[in-house]
Amino acid sequence: MLRNGATRFARSITAPAARPFASAQRTAPAHQWTTQFGSLASKRPQTSQLARITLIKSSILRRNITKEQEKAEEKYAHEKLEPTPERVSTTSTIHPFLSEHGAPAPEPDVDMMKGVKSDLETIRETFSLKDVPREAYYMGLAGTIPYLGTSLATVLCAYEINHSVAGQGAILSEHSATQLLHLLEPIQIGYGASIISFLGAIHWGLEWAKYGGVHGYPRYAIGVFAPMAGWSATVMPIEYALITQFLSFVGLYFIDTRAALKGWTPPWYREYRFILTFIVGVSIVVTLIGRGEVSAKVGRMPGAVDRVKALREGSEYKLAEEEEARIAAKKDAAASDDRDKH
Repeated sequence: MLRNGATRFARSITAPAARPFASAQRTAPAHQWTTQFGSLASKRPQTSQLARITLIKSSILRRNITKEQEKAEEKYAHEKLEPTPERVSTTSTIHPFLSEHGAPAPEPDVDMMKGVKSDLETIRETFSLKDVPREAYYMGLAGTIPYLGTSLATVLCAYEINHSVAGQGAILSEHSATQLLHLLEPIQIGYGASIISFLGAIHWGLEWAKYGGVHGYPRYAIGVFAPMAGWSATVMPIEYALITQFLSFVGLYFIDTRAALKGWTPPWYREYRFILTFIVGVSIVVTLIGRGEVSAKVGRMPGAVDRVKALREGSEYKLAEEEEARIAAKKDAAASDDRDKH
């Protein structure tokens, strides 16, 4: 729109001649002058007034400060601040305005070995057995030495038998290794039966001590069936005996685990039994592997059943021979009588 003299004249007519509100003196009401720190005060609080308030506030707050807090304040007051220029950069004091809503949060790094580390930590805590009494820990580990010894000796004998040259091995001869192998069989089976019986007898002791309450026959039954399973293996062939005792150890471990969960045994007994069962189980497996290497070269040592069978068969054979000798004697006596009559 072009401006000319007519338009300027029209504007001067419509505009008011005076502005009454602009010319009015702006004064505050009387109650504003009496208010020093209110929002309606005529002027802002001065520094001296604020200082008085700060002193009053600090004196009120110091009434609830303890002596430890006063010592901490005294310490921090004399503590020298160490400069850290390496942490200062052009963006260290600037808030990233896009980090909260505008930009997505960075994804955390995934630890690929987290699961493996957790498993290793679990294994370490299990084998540490920190809650197990030291006496029971050392005696239990010492009880596994005969099993480990017989297992390693079985492997050694099997190696000597398989690698002997002209009947001679690196340490033992083939004959000596065979004799030692037959000697180790009853030792390992008999010791295993004793240990299985001992594990069952522990529950009798806990029942007599009333640990976890009185449970009667269910807990006594553990001590009854354990020796039955252990000693029954002594009349079996060596391979079947080892397998039977292995299953007995594993079965007793699960029974002891359930007993620990029910509160029949101390809480640490479950981990304690796991370690001992693991060592014994590995020893039995090693023995079976060693005997499997020489099963075709070494004859089976006669067991208790074989001895009973041989004794019975020998007795029957001996009785038959005695009966035949008696019949022959009667015939000879009858023949001599006939000769005397004639």
